Amino acid sequence: MTDVAHALRLTVQHPRPGLAIATVHGNVDVQTAPVLRSGALEIIEQGHPCLTLDMAEVGFCDSAGLSAIIVIWHAAREAGGSLSLAAVPDRLMRMLRMTGIDSLLPVHATAADRPPP
Repeated sequence: MTDVAHALRLTVQHPRPGLAIATVHGNVDVQTAPVLRSGALEIIEQGHPCLTLDMAEVGFCDSAGLSAIIVIWHAAREAGGSLSLAAVPDRLMRMLRMTGIDSLLPVHATAADRPPP
C-alpha cells in the first residue's frame, strides 16, 4: 500500500522577501489536504506571509482541498499577508465560483502573473 500523504508535495520558491510561491504537486483530497495545509502554514510561519499556491501540477482538488485553502487564506491574512492561487484546475475554479471564494482570493493564470506584495 502506498502512503498517500507522500503523494502530495510542495516545492517552494522565494522570489522576494516575504513572498513564497509553492507549487502543489499531486491531487488534493481528503487524505492529502492536511499535507497542503500544514506545508503552507509552515511557509507562512517561516516569515513568508504572502503566498501563492501554484496549482498547475494538481490533477484533482475536492472540497477538503478547498477547506485547506480557506484555512491557509485565514492564516496568511492573520500574518499580515495574502494568499493567491495560480493555474487553478477547472473543477476547483468552479468550486471557488460557486462558493464565492473567488471574490476573496486572487486567481492568476500563472504564478508569474501575481503582482508584487
